[in-house]
Amino acid sequence: MRQQDYPSDVTDAEWDILKTYIPEPLPGGRKATYSRREIVNAICYVLRTGCGWAYLPHDFPNWKTVYDYFRHWKRAGIWQQANRALREQVRIREGREAQPSAAVIDSQSVQTTEKGG
Repeated sequence: MRQQDYPSDVTDAEWDILKTYIPEPLPGGRKATYSRREIVNAICYVLRTGCGWAYLPHDFPNWKTVYDYFRHWKRAGIWQQANRALREQVRIREGREAQPSAAVIDSQSVQTTEKGG
């Protein structure tokens, strides 16, 4: 258990939503050392603060463990599934269609050289 909470920690309400997308430990294996919520809190800390994985405070699980979970869940599409579901919930709550009908792409023109080639 960590000695302190961080502003990046997920709230109980946020965890109630996220936990449906985060896979539980596989049955039959050894007991998980860290809770899935603690792993998610560590991932949120890195994403929110912008620190490198190796700079994760020592009261979180080992940074390599956290990074491995992040990478595995990313490859499995967990973050995309959660984001899609949350976006749809927000749109429906606002009285809109679950899926957007249009997208906006913003681009910026940058002058790369003063002389033409």
